[in-house]
Amino acid sequence: MLKPLENRVVLRVKEEEEKSMGGIVLTSASQEKPQTAEVIAVGEGKTTNHGTLISPLVKVGDTVIFEKFAGTTVKMDGE
Repeated sequence: MLKPLENRVVLRVKEEEEKSMGGIVLTSASQEKPQTAEVIAVGEGKTTNHGTLISPLVKVGDTVIFEKFAGTTVKMDGE
């Protein structure tokens, strides 16, 4: 398991549907939208210049939305 540092998180991306509700196959251009993911690990938070720890706003199990090209993709245990 990856252990994120500071205010970073580890996410498991949820697969998006490739067909519209009407059954039309979507092109890759129409799929470029924010993605959803489950938070699977959370760092301890960010320390300010004054030494105060600011806790993360998310916790393990939360569902979050993020931009497609945000972060770094890592494959682990076949996922």
